[in-house]
Amino acid sequence: VQLQASGGGLVQPGGSLRLSCVASGVTFSRYALGWFRQVAGEERSFVAGISWNGETFDYSDSVKGRFTISRDNAKNTVYLQMTRLNTDDTAVYYCARHSIMIRPYSRDPREYNYWGRGTLVTVSS
Repeated sequence: VQLQASGGGLVQPGGSLRLSCVASGVTFSRYALGWFRQVAGEERSFVAGISWNGETFDYSDSVKGRFTISRDNAKNTVYLQMTRLNTDDTAVYYCARHSIMIRPYSRDPREYNYWGRGTLVTVSS
């Protein structure tokens, strides 16, 4: 069972990145998915969530209007398109699969039972 996140890197303020997370060995299509991020010394925080069918979304206030979450169930992949990045977006980003089938996404990381290893996003000039 593995969720592999990728796409992180160094980007200048105002720039864009697209994160991807591919799932293998785990059922993907009927579960809500989420992206979270964590800064050293702080708790993991919710960034974006998407319903199992890709029809509904949720974003934290800090990223709303700048980030877009999407999924391709045929490819077992969830994406996070990030635009207008700023230094506050610097963090390790994690993808996660909700623990219960066909449940709405949640902002609570405790409701997710499969996590990717994380990919580092650094926004700096």
